Amino acid sequence: MSKKATVKPGDQAPSLNLPDLQGHAHALDQALAKGPVLLAFFKAECPTCQYAFPFIDRLHRQFASQGASVWGISQDSERESREFAAEFGVSFPTLIDAKPYEVSNRYGVAYTPTLFLVGRDGKVELEGDGFSKQDLLEVQKKLARELSTKPDDLFLPGERVPEYKPG
Repeated sequence: MSKKATVKPGDQAPSLNLPDLQGHAHALDQALAKGPVLLAFFKAECPTCQYAFPFIDRLHRQFASQGASVWGISQDSERESREFAAEFGVSFPTLIDAKPYEVSNRYGVAYTPTLFLVGRDGKVELEGDGFSKQDLLEVQKKLARELSTKPDDLFLPGERVPEYKPG
């Protein structure tokens, strides 16, 4: 994939319906009826994905009970995706976007990780690639405002977290 993300904030998020590791379908429109959805596109061998996903899982744990969804969208096999989820403590659904990466291409994903925060109205509220401390804090802020909640700190005292790691 050679093009930069074409889906930008303010755009309507392309529809998607992908299976998770247990074979259950996940449709974006159905999830949005319950609350906002954070889509996190990744590849298992991507070091930046490996670094970012434990923090993305913290977001999931902070907001899942309020109706927000976090989905990892893997560009790998089911086996590789399952191993990645186990190794990096991913507790949110991992969906498989198998070759030729129809959903990734629809979103214009060129790098991993790439994040899209989709609001209940189906519009993209945030898009970013690589590991961005500021993007994750912005996702947390938007979800907290949308869901009227006050989450714990995303980054813990003593954690040395870089501002950015490219994907």
